[in-house]
Amino acid sequence: MTLSQNPALPLSGIRVVEFSHMIMGPSSGLILADLGADVIKVEPTGSGDNTRRLVGSGAGFFVTFNRNKRSIQVDLKSEKGLAFVKRLIGASDVVTENFRPGALDGMGLGYDALSAANPRLIYCSLKGFLEGPYEQRTALDEVVQMMGGLAYMTGPPGRPLRAGASVNDIMGGMFAVIGILAALQERGGTGAGREIRVGLFENNMLLVAPHMMQYAVTGLAPAPMPNRISAWAVYDVFDTADDEQVFIGVVTDTQWAIFCDEFGLAALKADPALHSNRDRVLARAQFMPRLHALFKTLSRATILETCERLGLPFAPINRPEDMFDDPHLNYPGAMTEVTLADGRKSKVPVLPLAFDGRRFGRYRDVPKAGEHSAEVAHEIGLDDAAIEDLLRSGVIADTSGDPH
Repeated sequence: MTLSQNPALPLSGIRVVEFSHMIMGPSSGLILADLGADVIKVEPTGSGDNTRRLVGSGAGFFVTFNRNKRSIQVDLKSEKGLAFVKRLIGASDVVTENFRPGALDGMGLGYDALSAANPRLIYCSLKGFLEGPYEQRTALDEVVQMMGGLAYMTGPPGRPLRAGASVNDIMGGMFAVIGILAALQERGGTGAGREIRVGLFENNMLLVAPHMMQYAVTGLAPAPMPNRISAWAVYDVFDTADDEQVFIGVVTDTQWAIFCDEFGLAALKADPALHSNRDRVLARAQFMPRLHALFKTLSRATILETCERLGLPFAPINRPEDMFDDPHLNYPGAMTEVTLADGRKSKVPVLPLAFDGRRFGRYRDVPKAGEHSAEVAHEIGLDDAAIEDLLRSGVIADTSGDPH
């Protein structure tokens, strides 16, 4: 499918050249591609992006963050490979990269060199740190969670735990998209591109900022989340009679009254020491054991049905594998089908946004490494003979299966 076949998508007509691996860079490319940008992922010749071969917790990275992109394989260590990529960038709007600091600059693929040839180019680097003492350090999501206080806040005292998803990588990718879209808007008026940099550590600190400000406001060090004093009295996970768990939140005085009426807690409702949320927070130790004992006598299904009927915040405690059968996630448009590396099909959640009710799903499957090399070469003006020369010499590799 070519770009011209997606004119209805909001970023149709924008070409992005992506030098990235793992999550942070690919997640920004995913968002741009889902919204219609022609995202061309540059992979090394041979076996392509190493992210394709991760195992364990990384096994799902590539298939999650690379749909709707095209893939080219280029030998960037060769003179002809660099010339090929520079020609592509000269015909593009955006470059994104998340490799170690200076890696692309050393090949002549940094912002200064590329913008001199293409002044309209928007160049976005997704790095571990913005400018400062840590700028040259290597970072991972777990690294910045540990050094920036998020892991401390997530785990119990003495047991720092990273969040259960790559929150900084994905959120950092989102900030890259925000910066790119702002630069595209600005370029519409100035005609000039822009260099953008996004920092994983700085992203983490935005997540941790409310805890920093809690300390600034109260003068008290914030306790890790398992030991925190919640802003609301009933805001907890409860065991059920059928050995399941549910989360329930009661966050207003009106909800407290409804909650007490429904669950036979008239005495608690009438207790003047529990009339306000502040009162209840201070008295949690006195009444929460009663609530835990109550919910231990009820089934999960009964609790969930009751809370939904009352309009109370609630949630079953689900596992990731449970979500494939979630009725809301299976509502039309909420997930899209992709092909796994072994040829099996699976569903994956789409972007959490809708335009006039329209969700943005898959229009191009997860690419094979180098699947679009020859196709892209044609688009930037190379003739068949030139493409055959590049293929024969190993400068580019094409896995589309089409003769060229």
